[in-house]
Amino acid sequence: MAFADNRLWGKLRSKVGVRFTRFVVVAAVSLTVTEIALTLCNGVFHMTSTPAALVSWFCGAVVSYVLSRWAWERKGKPDVLRETVPFWVISAVVIVILTLAVKFAYHSATWLGLTGVKHVLWVDFIWLLANCFTFLLRFLIFHYVLFAERTTAARAAATGPDTVPPGT
Repeated sequence: MAFADNRLWGKLRSKVGVRFTRFVVVAAVSLTVTEIALTLCNGVFHMTSTPAALVSWFCGAVVSYVLSRWAWERKGKPDVLRETVPFWVISAVVIVILTLAVKFAYHSATWLGLTGVKHVLWVDFIWLLANCFTFLLRFLIFHYVLFAERTTAARAAATGPDTVPPGT
C-alpha cells in the first residue's frame, strides 16, 4: 500500500499533478460562484432558463479566467491571442453545453412536477452534472493546448521523436 501511496503522491507533486490540483481549486470556486448565481437567478429572481444560465456562466467564467492564470502559473499581462481569446472561445462552447443543460433541467423539473425549492435544487443538480463534464473537457484543453509548455513543444519538434538504439 505504501508503494501505491508513494506513486500517487509523486504524481500529485508532478507539474501536471500540481496544475490539476490547482485547477480543481479553480473549478470548485468557479462552480460555487455559478451555483450561487444560478440559485439566485432561478429561485429569487425567477429568470427563465437562458438568462439564468448566461448570468451564472458569466459569473463563474470571470472567476475561472482570473484563477486559471494562477493555476498555470501565468504572471504579468496576459497574451491576448494565446490565452485570453482561446479561453473565451472555450468558455463559449461551455456556455452552449450549460445552457442546454439548464433548459433540460427547467423542462424536466416541469415534467416531474417539481416546484419551489425542489425545482431550484433539481436545476442546480443538473447544472452540477454538466459542470463536472465541462471540467474535464476544460482541463484537457487548458493543459494540453491553451497553457501547454511552449518550450517543451518546441524542443520536441526540433529534436524529433525519441530514437530507440538498434538491437533493442
